[in-house]
Amino acid sequence: MIHNKPIVSPSFSYETLEETLDIKPKGAHLNIGIPKEIAFQENRIALTPDAVGVLVSNGHSVTIEHNAGEGAHYSDRDYSEAGARIVYERQEVYKCPILVKSAPVIEEELPLLQLNQLIISPLHLSLLKAELLQKMMEKRITAISFENLKDDSDSYPIVRSMSEIAGSAVMLIAARYLGSSDKGKGVLLGGISGIAPTKVIIIGAGIVGEYAARTAIALGASVKVFDNSVYRLKRLQNNIGHRLWTSVLEPRMLAKQLKTCEVAVGALSSEAGRTPVVVTEEMVSNMRTGSVIIDVSIDRGGCFETSEITTHESPIYTKYGIIHYCVPNIPSGFARTASQAISNVLMPLLLEAGEDGGFERMVWHNVHLRTGIYLFKGALTNFYLSERFHLKFTDLNLLIASQR
Repeated sequence: MIHNKPIVSPSFSYETLEETLDIKPKGAHLNIGIPKEIAFQENRIALTPDAVGVLVSNGHSVTIEHNAGEGAHYSDRDYSEAGARIVYERQEVYKCPILVKSAPVIEEELPLLQLNQLIISPLHLSLLKAELLQKMMEKRITAISFENLKDDSDSYPIVRSMSEIAGSAVMLIAARYLGSSDKGKGVLLGGISGIAPTKVIIIGAGIVGEYAARTAIALGASVKVFDNSVYRLKRLQNNIGHRLWTSVLEPRMLAKQLKTCEVAVGALSSEAGRTPVVVTEEMVSNMRTGSVIIDVSIDRGGCFETSEITTHESPIYTKYGIIHYCVPNIPSGFARTASQAISNVLMPLLLEAGEDGGFERMVWHNVHLRTGIYLFKGALTNFYLSERFHLKFTDLNLLIASQR
């Protein structure tokens, strides 16, 4: 009978060994500053108290200027309870290596900027000046713009959110100025049983146009959409889920429809430069008295010839008997919602940067972040800006490769 005895190697040990784990390199501690915006009509703040709480609990520090959240109805107490440090001296905030702003950098802020600082803010091409860019380049600043920041789906999340807010708000604004209390026609936007629905013309089938159309349809209005891109018109139809009256921008057809509408919305966007003017003064003069024009494109010059910039404090004026609402930065009028939308994008981005050991390391593998960078350590990496202001362009990918 053969016994199968286990063969034990003399060198074998039954002692337990310590478990070895792959440990990720320690992340960076981010020191983030949020100044109070002094730019015209800016009520938003780029990080909400909840977002600040998440950043602080992950080991980062946040410094906020006194009353920075006031416009969005967030108090200093909200932020201090979330773990932020409140400062009363403006210079203190600007000493932080990372600045997060809800308005573009303006000339008054240039002396406060530090060498090698990182700034996350909007860019607002229409207001940008070459001297401002040059000063930021001299200070070797790295700057990321809201407008060009992409996400994993290759879309622009902050621009999309702001466009959704503007599009939805447009119809609420129109409804207000059609009412008698604001010297409008006294017409209910939408309509009721037995009364023909109000007619809404939307020029532009982008995100603003889509959300304006959704809100108008929900209120019961008759909606007609114009755009020069048949693809955008098809996409809008598909997204809304039922057939709409749509047309390419043909001047005679547009003029005919404007004559009988109650609300006209300008929602054309422009990749670069000014929005084209598609509604002439003559077309406006032929519209019904008491109709409302809302030119969302005013941020980039406006698409109605009669459009002139107005403010949140004094938002309307009347020309040819037509009420014009031409306030730039409509989302700032809904500052709390807009702040939450911006914060939802920036907070995870800042967390990821911290985990990766800072933005410079993050740029290596996050290609979407690169699209948002227009200055990298003082080098201008946005080709459109270099062309427009005749400044030297440097390819960001080459810059990153040379850093290694």
